[in-house]
Amino acid sequence: MTAAAAEVIAWRAGPWLARYVPVDRQELWAVIEDARADASGGADVVAARAASLLAPLSAEQIVAAAQLLWNLMADSYRGDLWAAAYLINGGASDDGFEYFRGWLIAQGREAFNSAVADPDSLATLPAVQAAAAKGEVLEGEPVLGIAWDAYLTATGQRLPPGSFTISYPPISFGWDFDDDTAMRARLPRLARLFMGPSQLRRTRGQTSREQNHPGDIDDLLVQRT
Repeated sequence: MTAAAAEVIAWRAGPWLARYVPVDRQELWAVIEDARADASGGADVVAARAASLLAPLSAEQIVAAAQLLWNLMADSYRGDLWAAAYLINGGASDDGFEYFRGWLIAQGREAFNSAVADPDSLATLPAVQAAAAKGEVLEGEPVLGIAWDAYLTATGQRLPPGSFTISYPPISFGWDFDDDTAMRARLPRLARLFMGPSQLRRTRGQTSREQNHPGDIDDLLVQRT
């Protein structure tokens, strides 16, 4: 058993589960915020806790939560936020940007909304500052599967095909992410944290993604329009 799994099992004993009927975004954020409480294991622990909170609900409620999660992913599908992910993680493929936004959801509503409105605000988060200091990659792939895992626990089955749709808006990229001058101008606070002697870190970040995420996201994309 992993440390993250042991923490979830110990934490589930609390009187939390009956409080949630996630039918709108506010209630889903309440689940995420409580899953974040005292979490020391990062986005994977938040994801496991959130799935644990959702699992006792009805199948219909879990399906509704799945759609709400992917609506958040659509809201954060922005070129300027992709640039921030590219800078923070030393590169960001399509899947890498998905996993980064999963990590962002796990940071809670305030951080998420601030980052969508102003990606450079990510520079104020302690986790981002720590990543700059330690050369860490910020990803939260398990967050994308919160409802998937909850549904499997609740029913013993996978989410049915067509349970949710992923409808991303058109995206535009206003500048070349490898243009240091443009990155410093567009994301000045993040640039101060991550630019400079960062080429070694960029290579390390890309290698980490290739080793740890061999396309698992395809299992989650039930229908993409």
